[in-house]
This record gives sequence, structure tokens and C-alpha cells, in this order.
Amino acid sequence: MKPARWPVDHPEEGRLLHIEPRGRRFSDARVADLPSLLRDGDLLVVNDAATFPASLLGRTASGERVELRLVSREEDGTWTAVLFGAGDWRKRTEDRPPPPVLPVGTRFTVVGLPVQVVEVLPPSPRLLRVAFDEDGAALWSALYQGGRPVQYAYTVAPLSLWHVQTGYGARPWATEAPSAGLPLTWNVLLALRRRGVRLASLTHAAGLSSTGDAVLDAALPRPERSDIPVATVAQVEATRAAGGRVVAVGTTVVRALEGRAAMNGGRLVAGEAVTDLLLGPGFVPRVVHGLLTGMHEPGSSHHALLQAFAPSLLLKEAAAHAEARGYLGHEFGDSSLVLDA
Repeated sequence: MKPARWPVDHPEEGRLLHIEPRGRRFSDARVADLPSLLRDGDLLVVNDAATFPASLLGRTASGERVELRLVSREEDGTWTAVLFGAGDWRKRTEDRPPPPVLPVGTRFTVVGLPVQVVEVLPPSPRLLRVAFDEDGAALWSALYQGGRPVQYAYTVAPLSLWHVQTGYGARPWATEAPSAGLPLTWNVLLALRRRGVRLASLTHAAGLSSTGDAVLDAALPRPERSDIPVATVAQVEATRAAGGRVVAVGTTVVRALEGRAAMNGGRLVAGEAVTDLLLGPGFVPRVVHGLLTGMHEPGSSHHALLQAFAPSLLLKEAAAHAEARGYLGHEFGDSSLVLDA
């Protein structure tokens, strides 16, 4: 499936493939049709994590060019990150030269910030835990001044930070954009409210989707933190009790809700936690009835997650239909709704 090469001006006009698992059928629609595909009493849950500038260019003490992509901030103030070799957005990560091996204790500089390797993590010497000399406001100021959002080689130009923000983004927790929400303009959200669809939010730290390293990519997604408000838990419980459907916007919302329920015997609990839950074939969702997501090709980790909601054969048929019809994939591409009518 061809990638969308740039964000569109009117994302609500993007195509939407509606996949109905029980009916074993699919149909073409538009994102703007979403209100007509949901019901009065349904609940749409979004990830309100804002995307921060996680791509940091720098040099080692010997002058070698590197890129450090931040993955997650840890409780002790250190960061988990992935190291890349020299290159820019024009070259695919899998085609870039390998980065230098940086043992524990190595100091180097990114975006003018001194940083030290404090741990090398399995399964790859490229996966590091690092500590910046700066912290708090000084660190965040430097990241926003010198960093940039994670780039993609299929785009026609470098992305700016505003290209990867949803309309409702809040806390800067996301390494890469929770892209399923990018087409949800305020016009669509208001139309959903008029339809009687309720809206709720949580914050989930969406991590890297890929690194170009097969060993590292096989270990994705990494454990990720989420914060689920008390109000969202109450809305989920009320929706389910009334016979409504809980629809997640993106796989990050599915992971946050189902991961939290799995930790607590099927009960959704408010607050902050970290989940390492991997969803896929055979997993039975306890909270979410369906999801709005991007177009994912068979064989991808996101496609495997969809098999928790629809049969593999149906998903493959839908993907073949989408490709034949010219649907576009990746972060700025078209959408799919996996939900029974």
C-alpha cells in the first residue's frame, strides 16, 4: 500500500474503510461519515498525548554524527532511547549506516545537550538508557528549540511539529503521533456530539513504530505508560452498562484500556501505570468493542493487533480491497473503522 506523502488540508475528507467483523463485510466511506456509523450512546475514546520533538541530532566525542530518538521518560528521570547512524529524513532508517557502539559511561552531545549512556538494553546495543545533564524546564526548552519530530523517508519534505499534532493534544508524552486521531477535526467531533456520541480521553505515551532494525522492531512496542482519568473510567462503565459501544481511536487507546484491565482482573482502574500487554490473534477484548485506526498492511504489528477484533481472512480481504482502490497508508493516510454495524 502506498504511503500518504504529506498531511492533507482537509483530513475529514479522507477515505474510511468500514470493516464489520460479525457480518464479515466491508464498505467504503469517508471520515466525515463517522457520525453516521456510530450510535447515540456510543463512547469514542481518544489519546490526547501531544507529540514532542523526540528526534535529536548530535555527535559523539570523536565527531561521528548520530541521531538519538527518545522513546520514553523513566521514573528516575532517565530516558530510554534508540541510537541511529548518520543520515537525514531522505534516507530510510534501514538504509542508514549503523551507529557507533556506545558503552555505559559514554558521553556525547545532542542538540547542544550533554548526555551520558547509563545502560545498554536488550535486545540491541542501539537501545540505550541515557541521562541528560539538564532536567525540568531547561531540558524541555532545549528539546523544543533543537529537536524535531520523528521524520519519515516517504514524505516530500521535512515534517514540522505542528504536522504531527492532533487537534486535542495536551501533555507531550508521544514519541510519534497517535496518528489515528489526526483526521478528527473539530467539525467531525462536533458532528459526533450532535449524534449523541460521547467523547472521553486518556493519555498514552505512544512510542516508536519502527527503527529499521529487525531485531529491535521485533521487540516493539516497548512498555508504555498511560494515564486514565477517573471521568473516563466512569464514562466507559456507564456506556457499557447502557449497552453502548466503546470505540478506541487508535491502537494506543486499545493498549491503554485493555492493558489496564488485564492488570486488574478485567476491571478498568483510573490513574497512571505502565503496560507491556501485546494484543493479537486470540486476545479477547474486555473493554473495547471496536476501533478507528489507520490502514495497516498484513504482516505489520498493527495488523496483528487488529486480529483481536476481526478474523485474519477478512482483514486480508479488506486490505487487498483498500490497495486496489488506492487507499493510502502510514501516518497521514486513510482510515479504517473496525466495528459491527
